Amino acid sequence: MIDYRNYKVWQKSHQLVTDIYKLTETFPKNEQFNLVSQINRAAVSVPTNIAEGCGRETQKELIRFLYISSGSSHELEYLILLSKDLNFIKEEEYNRISNEIIEIKKMLASLIRKINETL
Repeated sequence: MIDYRNYKVWQKSHQLVTDIYKLTETFPKNEQFNLVSQINRAAVSVPTNIAEGCGRETQKELIRFLYISSGSSHELEYLILLSKDLNFIKEEEYNRISNEIIEIKKMLASLIRKINETL
């Protein structure tokens, strides 16, 4: 079993969740159970799946959960773009969050590659 908190990608994705929650607090109240809920769930899914994968028995299972985490980061990337296009977030905020997501996606891809090389 691996301690997920030791992974830099988990640390960054955990920080992203707190950033996302602060960001979505500013969204219109009528989006609370629509877009806000979807964004928050996608954000939380990224570090959650890393943590769950680390608790699994095999490296193959870990990789499977890392792929799920990657999928959630792609979903989140789109939802943030949509939020910008709907004028719920400003361009500079979009750029900052988007860059964080892109970095996490790259880190996940790198970690998956690294683990696959050991199999």
